[in-house]
This record gives sequence, structure tokens and C-alpha cells, in this order.
Amino acid sequence: QVQLVESGGGLVQSGGSLRLSCVASGRTFSYVMGWFRQAPGKERDVVATIRWSDGRTYYADSVKGRFTISTDNAKNTVYLQMNSLKPEDTAVYYCAADPRGWATGFIREYAYWGQGTQVTVSS
Repeated sequence: QVQLVESGGGLVQSGGSLRLSCVASGRTFSYVMGWFRQAPGKERDVVATIRWSDGRTYYADSVKGRFTISTDNAKNTVYLQMNSLKPEDTAVYYCAADPRGWATGFIREYAYWGQGTQVTVSS
């Protein structure tokens, strides 16, 4: 069983920054980790993914150049650094893990999910 514990959400003004953290249990070296978000009344969408073994990343077009996903092996933690935040980034952000190590950006590929953390960007 993989456990994911997220933190770092909050309220920030447009143009500001936040860093989300997700601590993962287990043999994380083989994992693919993803950050997803869900705004009210909308579907959950991928934001960014990273393959822990080689650091390969993927970003949704809407966050390219503003968000950065990274890992800290010593802390078993994956981060999402969010800069130049916009009101449309407001959502609940979820951390997800695929221990098989081959997931891409599809929700169904991720077996484990965190509880979610609210990010609100005011205009």
C-alpha cells in the first residue's frame, strides 16, 4: 500500500507562488508521480508528471514555463513549484503515484492518490 501525504496549498494573489509537497511511502525509485487538479464543476486533469528513476517530466500546456515538478530522493518527496499563478489555477491539487513506473497523464493509470490540497488564486 502506497501512502501519499500532500501539503502546501493555500490562498495567494495572482502572480504569486506556492510550492506543493507530497511525501510518498514505499520504493519510490520505481514510481511515476503525478500532480493533478480539479476545479469546481470540472474534470480532474493532469498538471505534471515525473518518472522518479530518470527525472523525465511532462507538463500540461497550461502550466508550461510556470510550474516545475521535482523530486527529493532523500525525503521521498515530490514537489510542484507553481510560479506566476493565475486565478484559473484555482483548484484542488492531488498527488498520485503509479508504482509500476510507466504511467503517463491518464487518471486511470494511477493507483494511489493523496487527499488533495486546495489552491486558491485571487485576482
